[in-house]
Amino acid sequence: MDFRYRYTDEQEEFRKEIRDWLAANVPDDMRAPVDRLDLSDEQYWFWRDMHLKLAEKGWLNPTYPKEYGGGGLSGEHETIILEEFRRARVVPSFTNTLIYPTLLVWGTEEQKQQFLTPMLKAEKIAFQLFTEPNAGSDLASLQSKAVRDGDDWILNGQKIYISGHGDPDWLYGPLITDPDAPRHRNLGYFMVPYPSDGLSMERMGLLTGHDQSMFFLDNVRVQGDHLVGQEGQGWQVSQTTLEVEHGGRGIAFPIDESMDNLLTYVKGTRHNGGSLGDDPVVQQDTMEALLETHVHTLLAQRNYSMYQARQEMSYHGSQASMFRKEYHMRNADRARNVMGMYSLLGVREPRAPFKGEPEVFQRSSLTGAHPGGTIEIQKVIMARRMGISRTRERAAPTPSTTGVRGV
Repeated sequence: MDFRYRYTDEQEEFRKEIRDWLAANVPDDMRAPVDRLDLSDEQYWFWRDMHLKLAEKGWLNPTYPKEYGGGGLSGEHETIILEEFRRARVVPSFTNTLIYPTLLVWGTEEQKQQFLTPMLKAEKIAFQLFTEPNAGSDLASLQSKAVRDGDDWILNGQKIYISGHGDPDWLYGPLITDPDAPRHRNLGYFMVPYPSDGLSMERMGLLTGHDQSMFFLDNVRVQGDHLVGQEGQGWQVSQTTLEVEHGGRGIAFPIDESMDNLLTYVKGTRHNGGSLGDDPVVQQDTMEALLETHVHTLLAQRNYSMYQARQEMSYHGSQASMFRKEYHMRNADRARNVMGMYSLLGVREPRAPFKGEPEVFQRSSLTGAHPGGTIEIQKVIMARRMGISRTRERAAPTPSTTGVRGV
């Protein structure tokens, strides 16, 4: 079966416009490095400036409303943009974009103008402030607190494993606003300016690189209008963020560079007078990897189609997320079987295939099993929404299901 999408002549003209513009404006030495977390300072600031230009053209956040700084374009446009961004190795937005749908659903008009618009225009960036040292998968066990002080809030606590390049302008996420209220009714969801008095950031050197940080909040004062949703609604607001993070928006153009490289390696590597792909064991490992990649592509694009069509979703996002986490680890094992020790040569090793991308994949396949909800969390969500758990739940509201214009 041929799953390829057939683009119209008008869409191909749009593709050419993007491709030509990127070729003229992105120097080779500024393109995304093999290890996406290994950006130089020069590359970082080049892309901060380039994101402003891409946002102005409507290409950085193509489907979001134009009145807030998005492109106001269709899902088909977004697919083409992502295809060409991949081809040109464009560095994506430095904002954790999960805040966009959250503000569209829960933010007041004033908050959309204050927070959403500058981010969609790439003038400001934001990091997601969720995980704590003692609360990750069980987000309802947060300990960081927000206490009212007149019209303001005073924040105290710690957050860990916060992803993001450079310094943010805002941090967003839940803190306890009422320690005496029951779980899921005791949180507020805040936009926290950075820098602020009492707010500090410490970089963490981890297996995947240096884009993870710890944040310490010591009597950080936040204005009352930085609370998104109502006091005590932080859990519900967080669920919109998590619904999208768990796969509920889908992916317009899923990318699996590691799979592409594995196929190239198998076809191009000489072995025993022929191709490495002539080996039946290598064939089996490679084809199993390719089939699982296609399964994930179909799940991600199904979700994207449902989201754009404003169809109600239940287990679909977590299903795709769980499969992605699991198949990445399986495919990393298969890549090691096929490529051997070459799959473990880093980006600075001269004999590393594909400039070290397979080694980057080996690390990210392991660490990628946690962010956005662990495999176990995805299974719990699916069980609850399929009706085979002791508790039941429905998907959290998103711009798609609430009828907000622009998704």
